[in-house]
Order: sequence, then C-alpha cells, then structure tokens
Amino acid sequence: MQTRTLGQGLTLSSLALGCMGYGDQPDPDAMGRVIRAAVDSGVTHFDTAEVYGPFDNEDLVGKALRPVRDQVTIATKFGWDIDPQTGINSGGLNSRPEQIRLALDGSLKRLQTDHVDLYYQHRVDPQVPIEEVAGTVRDLILAGKVRHFGLSEAGAATIRRAHAVQPVTALQSEYSLWTREPEAEILPLLEELGIGFIPFSPLGKGFLTGKIDTETTFAASDFRGAIPRFAQSARAANAALITGLTAIAARLGASPAQTALAWMLAKRPWIVPLFGTRNLGRLAENLGAAALVLSPANFAEIEALSAGFKPEGDRYPEAFMKLSGR
Repeated sequence: MQTRTLGQGLTLSSLALGCMGYGDQPDPDAMGRVIRAAVDSGVTHFDTAEVYGPFDNEDLVGKALRPVRDQVTIATKFGWDIDPQTGINSGGLNSRPEQIRLALDGSLKRLQTDHVDLYYQHRVDPQVPIEEVAGTVRDLILAGKVRHFGLSEAGAATIRRAHAVQPVTALQSEYSLWTREPEAEILPLLEELGIGFIPFSPLGKGFLTGKIDTETTFAASDFRGAIPRFAQSARAANAALITGLTAIAARLGASPAQTALAWMLAKRPWIVPLFGTRNLGRLAENLGAAALVLSPANFAEIEALSAGFKPEGDRYPEAFMKLSGR
C-alpha cells in the first residue's frame, strides 16, 4: 500500500477505511475482523465519529485498533448536540468550545488513546464562528490531545477563515463519479492552501460497485432508502453510469469499484478515498484499486463518461441537506 502526504505533513495510506457502516450497527466482532484485515493489508487510516451510534462506533474502533495504535492514524469528529453522559443526540449542531472539549474527552476514552490524529468539525455550525472553532482545536493541538484539524462538508469561505486561524490538514466531503461538485471551487482552493482531501462515499454509497439495481431493497434501518438518488426510479435512470463504468472496468480486468477508486486516486496526489465495507471480500476488492494504474486514455474515458452523466435525485434528503451548512 502506497502512502500519501496531506497538508501539515499527515501521511496516510492511499486508501482509508470508513468505519461507520450502513443500516443497523455492525456486529462488533465481525467489524473488528474487517478493521484488523485492513491493517494487515497496509491501511493506516481509520475514520469514525462520536455521532455514529452515538458512541458505539468509537468503542468498536478503539478496541480493534488498540493493539496497533502506534501503526495507524485515527480520525473522529465533533459538532453535534450530543449529551456526553447519555449519548442522546438532539439532532442539532453544537460546536461551542465547551462542547468540543467534552466531545474530545469522550472520544479519547472510547478510542483508548491519548490523542486523535485528525479531528474534524463534522458539519459547519452557523451559530458558532468558524474562527472560534478553529481556535479551540488549535488549543487542543497545543495541549497534545489532537494532531491535525479537519473540516467536513465546509464551503470555500469557511475553509479560508478556519485555515487562517489553525491550518486545516484535510477536508472530508462527498465526492465520486456521480458527485463531482467539489471540482468547481473546492479542489482548486485545497490545492492553493495545501489542504488534503479525504472524500467519503467514493463509491456512491455502494451504487458504483454495480451491485445495486432497481430490484434492490433496503432495510428500514438503511439510510439509503431515504436518499432521493436511491429511489427506484432514480436507480433506473442512473443505471447508464454503471453500464458504462462496467464496460470500462471489464477492459481493464478490474471491477467497477476498483475502477472508480483508481480514477479518484489519479485525480490528485493529495486525495485519499475513504470507503466503507463490512465484508472481507469487498475490502480486498477495494484495496486492489491501489494497484490499478490508469493510462491517460483510460482516465480520459472515465472522465468523459462521468462528465457526460447527470445523476437523477439529490444526494441527501432535503432535511439533511439543511444541516450541511457551508
């Protein structure tokens, strides 16, 4: 597994594992085996958040990574109005300094570590100036509890303002062959400021694997069932992208998932795709993308396919999009 160095000198494996999972809470032992298999395969970066559960996912990740803590980097996130004692989530945002400090103390305990390598604001809180958020994280870095500051789903102006107070190491936002909005303004800004990009859902929440079609049903607990882009009619319209991607992948001797990840790795040397899986076979398949080198012609073909495709349906329900303040 090759490595990539992002802003402020944070070095990660070229592919990272998102540990959230979909639907119901993963079986802890099974998910632990996936995490340890990822470590054995050269993955060094693992992503979680206090809100996943809340709290359960950090417990799981901390337990799985404790024996290899000095070999890996861990990212977690703050920013939700979660009671630190009960774990009750109001559903609202809260990035007040006192909440950030409480959230971090809880995360450190659950992750069984004395520091977080990359600490993200999960969503921009319009009630708290980003300068105040960045200053609080700067203090936590000076205290040795945090190594690097990250933002998630932040807009260009917010990134600039935060970076002026505490240099931002990485941005995490959705990006894939069917979600390319960051290319217009965000990627040029990240390049200008020397900030890395760790995109989530690089496989379109599973759609770009080619394993989801109009006959697929989602469990009631699976968030994708509420996403407009995953409505049955939208899946039918979006199948054209999968048809084209599958054809290109077949010529490359690769899977659609590997091809989609290889395209992203070829976009910029400071992009580290963050994928999630519960399945050991899918883990091995996705990690195979690191060895898939696209020729300029292959890359241009994938670019053209994606650029000429307009996905049907929004990437999130309207109510959730309102929480993605920039």
